Amino acid sequence: MMSGSTDNAEAKVTDVKCCASCGIAEVDDIKLKECDDCDLVRYCSDKCQEDHRPNHEAICKERAAELRDEL
Repeated sequence: MMSGSTDNAEAKVTDVKCCASCGIAEVDDIKLKECDDCDLVRYCSDKCQEDHRPNHEAICKERAAELRDEL
């Protein structure tokens, strides 16, 4: 019985969205915005998006191309 409650807790934890740059979680007063090109990551601010861009750029371009190909 104990493992069932653990599974539910783990599922809830994985549903939490976080800023890809600073890791802050999305809560009532903090709304994260998705990357406009790929929708794979979220950011809490324009600064975090700018700071994370060098790390994200290659995968973003790849995913954006995949999304265009699906149309």
